[in-house]
Amino acid sequence: QVQLVESGGGLVQAGGSLRLSCAASGTIFSIKDMGWYRQAPGKQREFVARITSGDTTSYADSVKGRFTISRDSAKNTVYLQMNSLKPEDTADYYCNVQVGRYNMPYWGKGTLVTVSS
Repeated sequence: QVQLVESGGGLVQAGGSLRLSCAASGTIFSIKDMGWYRQAPGKQREFVARITSGDTTSYADSVKGRFTISRDSAKNTVYLQMNSLKPEDTADYYCNVQVGRYNMPYWGKGTLVTVSS
């Protein structure tokens, strides 16, 4: 079993910053990609950022230049540094980790980010 625990969400004014963390624990032998998705009220969940086991990163166009994803392999933790936040960034942010031979996905329970105008 793999458990993912997100933290770092909260309320911030437009232009501010937050740093999200997601720590994976449990039976983990091989973590491949780690990433972040978000879901705003009434909208579909969307990709935000991903980092591979080789530290290759990718971002949604909407967050490029503002968000930075990173990982600490020793701690099985992925981070999302969010700068220059906009009201449209308001959403529940979910950690996603793919594990093992068949890239089995695991999801965190989410952390809420609210950006005020």
